[in-house]
Amino acid sequence: MQDCKRVLMLARRLREARRGARLSQMESAARLGRSQSYVSRCEAGLHRLDVFELAEFARVYGKELEFFVENLARRGEDRG
Repeated sequence: MQDCKRVLMLARRLREARRGARLSQMESAARLGRSQSYVSRCEAGLHRLDVFELAEFARVYGKELEFFVENLARRGEDRG
């Protein structure tokens, strides 16, 4: 799978998790100690997250890291 598609899949999961947590981008940003534009860029796939940033999103949204990466890993296995 192309990296661009993976980035967009992760961005979609971030947005789903935030909405599932019933948080606005502003509320998420405040809990992350970041700006609203940072959250927006992440959700748009314009900022590539490192594992530590992703762990912070997972903490704020009450999700396990696997929630964000499970489908990405499966897709990578398909290339085998």
